[in-house]
Amino acid sequence: MEARNIDADLSQLQGVLGVQFAEIAILRSAITHRSYLNEHREANWDHNERLEFLGDAVLELVVTDYLYHKYPEKPEGELTAVRAALVNTISLACASEQLGINDFLLMSKGEAKDVGRARQYILANAFEACIGAIYIDQGYDAAQAFIAARLFPRTDEIVRKRLWQDAKSRFQELAQEHASVTPTYETIDQEGPDHDRIFTVGVYLRKELIAEGKGRSKQEAEQQAAEQAIEEKGWDTA
Repeated sequence: MEARNIDADLSQLQGVLGVQFAEIAILRSAITHRSYLNEHREANWDHNERLEFLGDAVLELVVTDYLYHKYPEKPEGELTAVRAALVNTISLACASEQLGINDFLLMSKGEAKDVGRARQYILANAFEACIGAIYIDQGYDAAQAFIAARLFPRTDEIVRKRLWQDAKSRFQELAQEHASVTPTYETIDQEGPDHDRIFTVGVYLRKELIAEGKGRSKQEAEQQAAEQAIEEKGWDTA
């Protein structure tokens, strides 16, 4: 996206988000990846990492309050698991894609070429940054309404399909049931600096690679790999 189009794109993005910002500059920061500023030294605004940090906290509070009242019979541990499934990277990236935020992202040419798992992280982070921007500009109620419209409808599916369960545990149970084997995990690759490392992990049944996952920790990558493996094998009991 060329710099000369940013103002017009921000006007369109407000319509996509359903929010008219009092201070449009904060929305511009929300869609700015750090890499964009490295390539555009003339840009005099911040990237979205601080807004992502804030948006993550607002998101957790809004979703926690919603689940607490929606499921009064569920214990704390299960509510925590449902919340994690609702706000994980895949869920947030999906919500971001459905909104079309990808079309408005400001990032480097290199990042723009990557449409794999790394783009999911960027999309999820941008979604949280937009929440942070809405919270600062419009307040808690507006942020809550935005989150409710985009995420709450997925809750029933998550509970019905038991998607809140730990993916590794689910895949292990399914693998033992269908193949009489316990899955194993192996780190395939590591990339990025120490403070922002991305791990690639493969999940195997015996010696067969079933699926791969990426994450900012080996544990997160293993969970992603297990989720992909369940889908790959068609073993989703739901």
